[in-house]
Amino acid sequence: MAYKYKEVANTLRVQIQNGKYEPGELMPDQNQIAKKFNTTRITVHKALQLLMVEGMVYSKRGSGTYVRKDYVPNQHSDNFGKVSPIDKPFGATMTNQGKKVTSKVLELSARIPTTEEANKLIIQPTEPVYVIRLVRYVNGKIFAYEHTIMPTAITTLTEEILEKSIYGHLQQEGLSIEGTHRIVRADKADETDVETGIAKKIGEPVLVINQLSYLDDGQPFEISESRFPYQTSRLTADITL
Repeated sequence: MAYKYKEVANTLRVQIQNGKYEPGELMPDQNQIAKKFNTTRITVHKALQLLMVEGMVYSKRGSGTYVRKDYVPNQHSDNFGKVSPIDKPFGATMTNQGKKVTSKVLELSARIPTTEEANKLIIQPTEPVYVIRLVRYVNGKIFAYEHTIMPTAITTLTEEILEKSIYGHLQQEGLSIEGTHRIVRADKADETDVETGIAKKIGEPVLVINQLSYLDDGQPFEISESRFPYQTSRLTADITL
């Protein structure tokens, strides 16, 4: 016998897939859903949390639960979907507070997005995006190589900003970062990893995090890939059941 919250999640999932709730649409509040399913608000909360992990919905504090704007009904994809959040959607500077975080800017340019990038970021094919490549150091030791694609309409970036904290800059601009969907995987080092110092030789293992981050209105604002040396990298996660 299935748990009640799974029954609620399964029904809501089908309704979203069938288009009853469209991308970007506000869903009924938890009390309304609880009444409809003759259950408790806590059960509904667990059901919605399950859909959040699957990348279908997101929660905006003080407003409610929305269908993600980049969710496409009836289209199965592994593009940042069905991935549990690892830690929090903070950058290297915020994650390593109290330590000296420095950056070497390898590239800050702009171009027209690829079709795949435009689809993931939910922007027009003619809207330009930044191409950002950085090497991050923590206390003088190499921390990560980051490759990021971000719409230029989000904010104005300079090398000075990149050398400090991109996320910190966005928050200063009044933008609220809601969350991120991540894929964590292992990979073999390539030439770029060796050139940037992430690996000593080609074929060496590296930790890779691919992510799609979004603002509190559900708008994706960043596609990024971060690559980390295997010797000094680890992930932690707090899991609540």
